[in-house]
Amino acid sequence: MSKSETTPGKLYLIPTTLGGTAPLEVLPISIKQAVEAIDYYIVENEKTARRFIKSIAPRKSQPSLHIEQLNKFTEPDIIPAFLDPCFKGHNIGVLSEAGSPAVADPGAEVVRLAHEKNIKVVPLVGPSSLILALMASGLNGQHFCFHGYLPIETVERKKSLKALERESRERNQTQLFIETPYRNDKLFQDLIKVLSPSTMLCIAADITLPGEFIRTMPVSSWQTQSPDLQKRPAIFLLHA
Repeated sequence: MSKSETTPGKLYLIPTTLGGTAPLEVLPISIKQAVEAIDYYIVENEKTARRFIKSIAPRKSQPSLHIEQLNKFTEPDIIPAFLDPCFKGHNIGVLSEAGSPAVADPGAEVVRLAHEKNIKVVPLVGPSSLILALMASGLNGQHFCFHGYLPIETVERKKSLKALERESRERNQTQLFIETPYRNDKLFQDLIKVLSPSTMLCIAADITLPGEFIRTMPVSSWQTQSPDLQKRPAIFLLHA
């Protein structure tokens, strides 16, 4: 078959674990099969990606892997070339640091480019902390919005929280957001100070891990409790 007749490869979106859980406890066998078959990867962090690949496919040759890093430091001009192996017939896997790639993740950019280049995108089943938290919250799963990180500065963050609460009340919408783990406790204190006592607040931390914590209560109940959230990956959800 000539080069012009080569069947293009596909872009596989490969979920990883959300922490130190054994991969096959939370990932389907299709993930292991994909990793065993793919040698080209676009990843957020090469070291953790290699560790994940080794954990799920220990017999796979690490020297055979071709890895490109896609994160906040990646120059936009070089990203399109990451997909070149597809035009030579190779499949490419996209790996996030944790959970599902391209959801609150820089992998979305390479997925967008794949569509532009008519490369078939194949999403695989695996954990998404956002969806798992929403499932377990008991809040409105029909109408919701994810906002990513809120402002770091205290005054602006409090304004954002009031705006999210107001939007939730007006639109019957669950609001989801996250914080850098070492700032979780500060965010929690702002939540219980700023939000209405009747607003429902869910905190979901260490999802799928041994220390998993998921609880939904009115803000008034949270005011008498202080969960240990320091350095724990967490999702925050509110519904007014």
